[in-house]
Amino acid sequence: MKDRDVAYSLDVYGNGGHALVLLHGFTGTKKTWLPFKTIWDGFTIIAIDIIGHGESDSPLDTSAYDIRMVGETIISYVKKLGFSSASILGYSMGGRLALSIACEQPDFVSSLILESSSPGLKNFDERQQRVAADELLAAEILETGIESFVNKWERLSMFESQMRLPEEKRAEIRRERLEQNPIGLANSLRGMGTGSQPSYWERLHEVEVPVLLISGSLDQKFCHIQEEMNDKLPKSQHTIIEDTGHAIHVEQPEIFGTIVKEFLNLHIT
Repeated sequence: MKDRDVAYSLDVYGNGGHALVLLHGFTGTKKTWLPFKTIWDGFTIIAIDIIGHGESDSPLDTSAYDIRMVGETIISYVKKLGFSSASILGYSMGGRLALSIACEQPDFVSSLILESSSPGLKNFDERQQRVAADELLAAEILETGIESFVNKWERLSMFESQMRLPEEKRAEIRRERLEQNPIGLANSLRGMGTGSQPSYWERLHEVEVPVLLISGSLDQKFCHIQEEMNDKLPKSQHTIIEDTGHAIHVEQPEIFGTIVKEFLNLHIT
């Protein structure tokens, strides 16, 4: 599909039930959700490659990556498929995007699932520091190439627990990262990074739909962030998965899939 001269790639699975939009994290693609097709078979699953990732376009214009504009585009795609509302599940960067949609277009979102995600950064100085850091990383991606960046990205402490995954699974994740477009990743950092996006901390009280927050106990940073979010959201619950890191859907797919399905079954009528 194409909107505003930017083509997005999406896969649709299911039997026509309630729409469940799936948004991957930075360096990921819609393929990360394939293991859940059968677990969430009662819903119409709409898995999207976010701009700059996978098979979606990677435009040179960084304004195309504005998180609010990307959210509007995703809504337009889902509506073209015949849905006036949807539940949205987002992981990390995809969770920030999902929360942005819930804040900017509240009538569209029926429930929200945020995995290891945040509302952005609280104050101007924090955002400016992050914008500067993301600009350096974006420039590095373009200068040294994808493989050098992926080698560095995989060594981040929040992914340390993934070293326990089977070698085949780790190789699959690495291939997904290596297939990315360097322009797309660089401009994702510049256009919809944690520093460049609006902060939604002061708007969490506006999100009146049911929200499920999921974090891994080994990912202490996001456990604390999501616990604070849980205190501010009107209708939320925070589930911490023990002995698990940042990417719960990768490290504990059966537990993750079951928790999500139970939440959706409870809150969708």
